[in-house]
Amino acid sequence: MNLDHSYATQLGDLGALTKPLSVANPQLIEVNHTLREALQLPASWFTQSSIMSMLFGNTSSLTKHSFAQKYGGHQFGGWNPDLGDGRGLLLGEAKDQQGNPWDLHLKGAGPTPYSRFADGRAVLRSTLREYLASEALHHMGIPTSRALCLITSDEPVYREKQEKAAMMIRVSQSHIRFGHFEYFYHNGELDKLEKLFDYCFERHFSDCLQTESPHLAMLEKIVTDTATLIAKWQAFGFNHGVMNTDNMSIHGITFDFGPYAFLDDFDPKFVCNHSDHQGRYAFEQQPGIGLWNLNALAHAFTPYLSIEQIKSALSQYEPRLMAEFSQLMRQKLGLYENNHTTAELVNRWLDLVSQDKRDYHISFRLLCDIDEQGAHPKLVDHFIQREAAQAWLTQYQQAIRAQGTDTQERQAQMRKVNPAYVLRNYQAQLAIDAAEQGDFTHFRMLLQILQQPFESKPEYAEFAKPPPDWGKHMEISCSS
Repeated sequence: MNLDHSYATQLGDLGALTKPLSVANPQLIEVNHTLREALQLPASWFTQSSIMSMLFGNTSSLTKHSFAQKYGGHQFGGWNPDLGDGRGLLLGEAKDQQGNPWDLHLKGAGPTPYSRFADGRAVLRSTLREYLASEALHHMGIPTSRALCLITSDEPVYREKQEKAAMMIRVSQSHIRFGHFEYFYHNGELDKLEKLFDYCFERHFSDCLQTESPHLAMLEKIVTDTATLIAKWQAFGFNHGVMNTDNMSIHGITFDFGPYAFLDDFDPKFVCNHSDHQGRYAFEQQPGIGLWNLNALAHAFTPYLSIEQIKSALSQYEPRLMAEFSQLMRQKLGLYENNHTTAELVNRWLDLVSQDKRDYHISFRLLCDIDEQGAHPKLVDHFIQREAAQAWLTQYQQAIRAQGTDTQERQAQMRKVNPAYVLRNYQAQLAIDAAEQGDFTHFRMLLQILQQPFESKPEYAEFAKPPPDWGKHMEISCSS
């Protein structure tokens, strides 16, 4: 089986052909066979001997055109042109059963022309975290890149401390970032910018070619897809942690996992990245940063669109984000009417959970047990402000009574959007600690649980509990 590699063959001057460099004693630890089957990739590729031969042998359909992409990006608000695939390689494209192409990308592949004197490696810690988070988000219905396989090694690498190198193959519609367009625009390479646009229209935005202004339609699509994604992050309590423009995908997917976190106790100002001293990428800042990043991307559209057209496209961001967020929050509360009363209930609920610093996910899951009548001491006891909680509950019960919906049906629908299990950072850390000693039992247990996040099971009760104090509000390093 041969893979296509349209990026390397059509945009070869937008990066560099580069071969992956093997690591000491590489071991294939995990394969996402469900994803592999969806991409129609042979099972025979994903054995210990086959995958190592294909990645590190002399000739292979996996690395025949392995390619490091060049791009730039705004990092913490400052422009950096010296970026690119410094540790990753685009391997090629697989096709799903509908004929849609999907990038295969090797992370931790070793030095490339864009490594900037770094070792080009990823560490086991960050690779395992990305594998877990991408699968967690996918099964919660949040657009994301996904993990195909995990490879460990005995090779030491040095970050804040000595760690072990690891690799993973991840999958997404493409690996084209906002920073691709920014780089060729700011670098004055408008011929390459045009080639990039042409490629994207052909491969990813073909519907836009049928419109009066394809560039406008493409920008509008990126704007609305990004708004939809970030609305889901906010509704499901996910903090990305490093929303630089080189970490933003043109497909509106969660991309380039670093110091992410699902919220524990609800603090809108929570910052999961210990390098983010100013709180630029705090949880509550994500919607605004999304628009900031889209403004940065929009500069690359100025050779093709008027300022008025760009403003028009960007103006669609906030309405789409607010509409999506509002709908998701109504679903999480089991409220089906979009009116002033439901909006007030949502806002008061979020204020109550925030002011009392209650666990974000457990609080929503408790709501799934509420009926239209009677007292619910378990919910009221969940809060410090008991009187405020009771007052909110009374108004909430009035609202769900007025809807006239079947109680069990409403509760079942709420349980489909309020996960019983999320990826807590402390659980990920427990999996990392064990994996660094060669034990992947906890990692695989988490994967199994996160593949069915909405289905509560008695044997997984420990994973539905709030984190211990040491595991709350963990700040994670960007370094990987």
